Amino acid sequence: MSVRAKDRLGGRAAVVGIGATDFSKDSGRSELRLAVEAVRAALDDAGLAPADVDGLVTFTMDTSPEITVAQAAGIGELSFFSRVHYGGGAACATVQQAALAVATGIAEVVVCYRAFNERSGRRFGAGVRHREPSAEGTALGWTLPFGLLTPASWVAMAAQRYLHTYGLTPEAFGHVAVVDRKYAATNPAAYFHGRPITLAEHAASRWIVEPLRLLDCCQETDGGQALVVTSVERARDLPKPPAVIVAAAQGAGRAQEQMTSFYGTDLTGLPEMGVVARQLWRTSGLGPGDIDVGILYDHFTPFVLMQLEEFGFCAAGEAAGFVAEERLPLNTHGGQLGEAYLHGMNGIAEAVRQLRGTAVNQIAGTEHVLVTAGTGVPTSGLVLGTEG
Repeated sequence: MSVRAKDRLGGRAAVVGIGATDFSKDSGRSELRLAVEAVRAALDDAGLAPADVDGLVTFTMDTSPEITVAQAAGIGELSFFSRVHYGGGAACATVQQAALAVATGIAEVVVCYRAFNERSGRRFGAGVRHREPSAEGTALGWTLPFGLLTPASWVAMAAQRYLHTYGLTPEAFGHVAVVDRKYAATNPAAYFHGRPITLAEHAASRWIVEPLRLLDCCQETDGGQALVVTSVERARDLPKPPAVIVAAAQGAGRAQEQMTSFYGTDLTGLPEMGVVARQLWRTSGLGPGDIDVGILYDHFTPFVLMQLEEFGFCAAGEAAGFVAEERLPLNTHGGQLGEAYLHGMNGIAEAVRQLRGTAVNQIAGTEHVLVTAGTGVPTSGLVLGTEG
């Protein structure tokens, strides 16, 4: 794919199966078992067998190797296996890589998966504890000595600048938390099922790193999620309506760093998501007005606002009002703030449900869903649609 030209991937592959474990704070089982449970559930949903799978894609962060998952899930020979870097930024790119393999004939059925014990095991929110010397670690050397040790602290820097530039208060971020929790409250699979919040409760939650409060920060979750990708032609013979991959893109900004791009030209935006947005709109031929539901990566509320602005749903500095008015249904599963933190993979599953018409919080007439992956890092995005 070129950052300057429309690509030819759109419409050639589809997500045909979704499967997940329960979402919890203590799974009581290994990450490998979580991965296999999710993979088997996704294949059952697709009406396919493990023997049909010839490709697997996951994250570089995942602890369950493709060959081990294949063996444990009863999958046979593999002609394609791949991993995508940059944490949550990999979510939509796993589907892109699966689609590329299917579209080029390298594989016929590819399963994307992500599984971790992110609450009972390694807790990403704890931040940096030890790193081997690496080029990637160099950027952190400019921030760690000053106490910027955690993801929340890195995001807080950009969030503070955003508020200052547009003359806003931290309440601007609260609108995202309120909307996510509203949808989570009616989603039985969500950790915060039955527990909506108000703006006042957001404002009363404790500071984590100013201007971020507790309710601006996503959960830590144990669980697994898997997605099955195959050709649009094969999808027509399967039992569930396909979610066609209308467009898929990755993006990294100029002079990109991981969560610490503080020397960029503008701290109030997300250049990496701007790259993704331009590619998705160019390839799909769609625009903000064509999107029925937005599933935007919400590890921290400020970056949801910046994503809306990068995609052109509203002008810079106006996203808080856009969300408050609910002009676009957002994170109808509850998001990572309300349902579960599965590095964005559960958001892709929600997009599929919306297109099938089976979501708990179904938006009537949904034909196109925008999904994004982790921000602050090189990232990815999808436009999924119905066939025809």
